[in-house]
Amino acid sequence: MSSRTPKISKTGEQALNKAVEMGLSSQLDEVENLDVNVKAEPLNLVQGQVEAVSIDGEGLVMQQELRMEKIEMEISSVAINPLSAAFGKIELTKPTQGRALVVLTEEDINRAFNSEYIRSQLQSQKIRVDGQLMTVVPQKVEFRLPGDGKVALSATLVLKESNETHKISFSAVPRVSENGETLTLENVEYGDSQEVSLELTKALVDATSQILNLKNFNLEGIYLKIKRLEVEAGKLILQAEAEVEQIPSA
Repeated sequence: MSSRTPKISKTGEQALNKAVEMGLSSQLDEVENLDVNVKAEPLNLVQGQVEAVSIDGEGLVMQQELRMEKIEMEISSVAINPLSAAFGKIELTKPTQGRALVVLTEEDINRAFNSEYIRSQLQSQKIRVDGQLMTVVPQKVEFRLPGDGKVALSATLVLKESNETHKISFSAVPRVSENGETLTLENVEYGDSQEVSLELTKALVDATSQILNLKNFNLEGIYLKIKRLEVEAGKLILQAEAEVEQIPSA
């Protein structure tokens, strides 16, 4: 009986750390720094119990050029398949929960706004302007986090059909949506531009919510829900709950 029990030493724990790092990295376009720490006593691990899994990452670029300056995640009370663990793989036998902290910088959000993905998303939508359906071509979008709990955005947009150029700017207060998956913009205040197209502004407000949708930052098997938002000068700090169905591992 005892001869069939998987034996997992500290070396095996290190193998699990590496497996999770590789599994996470495979889902990312870029990784500056990623550190995984599986905390487990060998005896508990053999019985399919892991005390905690912590994930610390910097400069993680998701698909569509969405970058996280920082993520810290702590997953506790993890029940795993001990046989899989013996072969260096974490396989959850039941879902668990954790907590996460995500930091997004002004620079990173700007990069996302000016990415080919968001440009194509905006151009794929026909927007009704002055009664006519128009294709919006963004020339330049500048997203700012000035402080005071607000976000600010200014953009130069060209209407493809009429070749008209519009400059739009607004500030707004981001709030956590009821489902905790995205940020909605409230108290929108328009800039000093002489003409304000509500349709074009709405398109930019929607694009902002789309970029700040936390679904964009989900990893396979890990789903985040925002619990708290801090808006500081130059960065957004999101505190989230993590619903964990599976922990990626190579």
